[in-house]
Amino acid sequence: MEKQTQKNYGTALYSLITVFFFWGFVAASNGIFIPFCKSHFHLTQFESQLIDFTFYGGYFIGSLILYFASQASKVDILNKIGYKKGIISGLIISAAGALLMVPAVHSGSFFFILVAFFVIALGFSLQQTAAQPFVAALGPAESGTHRLNLAGGVNNIGALMGPVIVSIVLFGSANDAVAKVVDIASVTTLYYALAGLFLLVAIFYSVITLPKVTSDEKIEGSPKSNGPIVVMILGFLMVLAATPLGKLTGIAETNFVYSSLVIIMGSLVYAYLKKKDNLNEWGAMQYPQLILGMIALFAYVGVEVTIQSNLGALLNLKEFGGFAESAIKPYIALYWGSMMIGRLTGAVSVFNLTKTWKNILTVVVPFTCFGVVLLVNHFTGTDVGNLYIYGVCVAVLVIGFFLGQEKPAKTLAIFATLGVICMVVGLLNTGELATLAFISGGLCCSIMWPSIFALSITGLGKYTSQGSSFLIMMILGGSILPPVQGKLADAQGIHHSYIVPAIGFAYLIFFAWKVSAVLRKQGIDVEDIAAEGGH
Repeated sequence: MEKQTQKNYGTALYSLITVFFFWGFVAASNGIFIPFCKSHFHLTQFESQLIDFTFYGGYFIGSLILYFASQASKVDILNKIGYKKGIISGLIISAAGALLMVPAVHSGSFFFILVAFFVIALGFSLQQTAAQPFVAALGPAESGTHRLNLAGGVNNIGALMGPVIVSIVLFGSANDAVAKVVDIASVTTLYYALAGLFLLVAIFYSVITLPKVTSDEKIEGSPKSNGPIVVMILGFLMVLAATPLGKLTGIAETNFVYSSLVIIMGSLVYAYLKKKDNLNEWGAMQYPQLILGMIALFAYVGVEVTIQSNLGALLNLKEFGGFAESAIKPYIALYWGSMMIGRLTGAVSVFNLTKTWKNILTVVVPFTCFGVVLLVNHFTGTDVGNLYIYGVCVAVLVIGFFLGQEKPAKTLAIFATLGVICMVVGLLNTGELATLAFISGGLCCSIMWPSIFALSITGLGKYTSQGSSFLIMMILGGSILPPVQGKLADAQGIHHSYIVPAIGFAYLIFFAWKVSAVLRKQGIDVEDIAAEGGH
């Protein structure tokens, strides 16, 4: 009977992690689709970044809907309807978004395309919120981290394959990588295929038997924390309304875009500085480490997304190679491959290995993953000879892991510092050196999610679940920072706009130092915190 249960759990797990592949595939594919849309619709850099705004905005709005619904009903909505039904519903919503993309592309309306992206992401938000705890619950609690890292690895494989496959569908093989008009039929074929896959997986989930996963955890109220969240929503909408507000008031739309960032950060800084009389009414936001972590997650996700989202426009510059949209896929794939390299290297530490084997694998795994990235590009007809030098960046990653000693605060500080250095090197140079310096930001970002998450929810007690929900909302950074960088690129040039991720990495250095001090003040030993899971 026990063997049968283990088999059922295994079948459920392997089928469940397929959705993780989709998240990585579509998110990474935006790096190809953004420059295509910019060229096809004759957009400014800011306008092209609205793809990320609506895509990651869908995650933000989806998490808000679930949060406020649960707060109002005092019941975990997903737990009530069931994680299985939540995933199926999310897949159907994403399929509807993919099908909506077909008339959107044919309409020639960029706004219609943004709506389709938003619907796809709304479905992803529901899938992700349901799938993460489901994967953790499919088996013994002590091995939950292993399962999450396996799922995260599948997500990274999707992120590696997405840019390559989408580029081939849109532009043909790498040997044909020259500037040319994309056949719209290629775009519609891509989204018909995605919609079909979403629906097939939804049907598969509806007929298979998955273990019933429930939670009796009480939903903690936090009326005072709703204020900053509502203000963040207004900041989010400010970007959406920037163009019409600019036309209506005569004020430059740039001011509204930058104001959105100020409003969102201002709401969190207010919550951090506000003297809290009735702590329970603030819920998880009564803890300074949580608010500092929300800003850190916002910065991390924003940096991770904006580096690659603006990469197509950067590579289009003559001093960066003058690449056509059809020729940038190896660089986008290398960026998301860098995320895979770092995350799978980080996963080594969660297994029960001797110190010797752990050290060996910490060296072997990243270079093996780098080899996989090169092979994927090579097999699609891309000349990867100019990417070999990137092995130096991988070697620096390995050194960073050893210096970090598996301590979240120390690891985060090291990789955030490396991130700043990479961005500065990129800003001060051009050509291949600058390109690879910017791409190596992916290596620096790869291990940040679990480190930030662990530091932010430590000491929250009964508010840990609520704090986790607030942190997941900060995927909002992927929606806001790309348009901000896009506006700066339109004004100062795409190269200089990479000061945005440099500032983001700088805040993460501050966070690693500040949150350590906050936790020590609460009597928590930062050295004992373990970074678990991944994103």
